[in-house]
Amino acid sequence: MTTDPAPDNFAALFESQTHGKPAGRRRSLSLGERCRAQVVQVGRDGVFVELVEPASEGKRQQAFMKNDDLRDRDGQLQVKVGDTLEAVVVELDSRSGELRVGRTMGRPAGVDELITAQAAGVAVEGKVTGVNKGGLDVEVGGLRAFCPISQADRGFVADPQTLVGRTLQFAVTEVREGGKRVVLSRRAVLEREAKEAAGKTLAQLAAGAVTRGTVTAVREFGAFVDLGGIEGLIPNTELSHDRGDKASDVLSAGDIVEVQVREIKPGAPNKRGEPTTKITLSLKALAADPWLDIDAAAPVGKVVRGSVTRTVDFGAFIRLAPGIEGLLHVSELGGKVVHPSAVLKVGESLNVVVRSLDRAAHKISLAPAPDGLEIGADAAGPTLVVGSVVSCTVDRIETFGLFVQIDGTRGRVGRGLIPNVELGTPRGADNRKLFPLGTKLIAKVLETGEGKLRMSLRAIKDDEERADFDGYRQSASAGAKLGTLGDLFKKK
Repeated sequence: MTTDPAPDNFAALFESQTHGKPAGRRRSLSLGERCRAQVVQVGRDGVFVELVEPASEGKRQQAFMKNDDLRDRDGQLQVKVGDTLEAVVVELDSRSGELRVGRTMGRPAGVDELITAQAAGVAVEGKVTGVNKGGLDVEVGGLRAFCPISQADRGFVADPQTLVGRTLQFAVTEVREGGKRVVLSRRAVLEREAKEAAGKTLAQLAAGAVTRGTVTAVREFGAFVDLGGIEGLIPNTELSHDRGDKASDVLSAGDIVEVQVREIKPGAPNKRGEPTTKITLSLKALAADPWLDIDAAAPVGKVVRGSVTRTVDFGAFIRLAPGIEGLLHVSELGGKVVHPSAVLKVGESLNVVVRSLDRAAHKISLAPAPDGLEIGADAAGPTLVVGSVVSCTVDRIETFGLFVQIDGTRGRVGRGLIPNVELGTPRGADNRKLFPLGTKLIAKVLETGEGKLRMSLRAIKDDEERADFDGYRQSASAGAKLGTLGDLFKKK
């Protein structure tokens, strides 16, 4: 931005720019006429411009524009020498040649200027003095005017009293009875400004761009953000890496947010079927990926603390850290559990063991932690070898056998099957009567492996019978060695 220390008084500035220079033929301008002007000097209170349109013969016509007409929503002056601006004639003096342009007419002097502003479609300044049944009372140009409540803002006005005492910009929609009836619209001005701002904003946006905006509304499906005359939507799925987050958990209306543009879809129909530009935004894209530190959040084989975020038919999802969830499969919850919601509630905290981790697919397999183990403890599970004899409890009964849980374990890692042929019961026996749920058993491990733990009761009986037979044979053999052939005949 170029700032010239020349006088900021309009007359002096105008004189300094035009002194000694021959004036060309200029087309007569009228109050409220629209024009395009190029900035030639930036001062403390305003900028000096030359009119590009309407064109004049010879030297361009000069004018002054106040800084208040050029500030953005944050109050910053975003203009520099060489910029071309859209403006309107708001003040002219045919005798001195002084000309002032602006974005609005400012505060009109009377009915004539209101009529001029209406005809030119230029906004005027008005002060809200009160609220009546249908809208706002506004003082404009020394006259009392009315703004319907539906025209007080672009959207619904929850509390019109918040506008009382404020000086705002209005479009003049009706002037009747010599100024006794003046109707205004603030909405028309805001929508026009939004349309102009939207064009500038869209020209600077592209997929992948990072920008700032203000949250305007929070809904169940996401949050709307004003990017500068145009709104974008942050869907719930783009709020954070936490799958269960809702917009109301993360954002509130009025929040200033930095977002990444995910998609710009022009021509998308709105609720009224009108073509509009749909912009999808993301907060999540700018947040660090929690999986970069997954080893700390979900160490394999260790006990960690988590909370239930949701339950589905096949299991429960457990939140281990922000953006990190694992699956506790329903098969890990015991044979009697048909649906996880029967034993787990959303929000409930519990200790689990990280069984496996798939970095590429972002999947974590969990199991219930054995009782008595602290967070961070190693929970690799029991070391089982074929031939081991273990204590177990009947967990589920099927037509083909019994599912049992080895004592001191939880989940699939300690769950095995004793097939019917390994129960040692007669064919057709009723296992539900012989082995009710919760029955304590001693079984022998026949086969090991994840999901392949097979055990036997019959093998225990066989081992006992074999041990008895071996013991009898050994005692018999020992007794035979103690006597002589004569002793045997004597016994007979």
